[in-house]
Amino acid sequence: MDQGGAPPIFSATAEVDGDQLRVVVTGEVDMATADTMLQTASREPAGRVELDLRAVTFFDSAAIHALVRLAQRLPGTLTVLPSRQVRRVLEISGLGEQEWLRPV
Repeated sequence: MDQGGAPPIFSATAEVDGDQLRVVVTGEVDMATADTMLQTASREPAGRVELDLRAVTFFDSAAIHALVRLAQRLPGTLTVLPSRQVRRVLEISGLGEQEWLRPV
């Protein structure tokens, strides 16, 4: 049922600083937006990638899949800053202890 509100806003922006890429993601990451998050974090060659998910309000299985693919592409160079919602989803899915995941 449509609640009549504005659709959730999603954005994924990238900033390069030397050999570090910082990607800031906001809003809902789901099957419609997960690939955009993945592509934004993958398109620039970088020695280190920081994925800032602190403003993410929803994170589904497509988002988890995209994040796991990103971690596989960037072994040892990825850092993820989760929101509480993202942290909870990753803990439930068994990914809460990954080396790339930082505390809330």
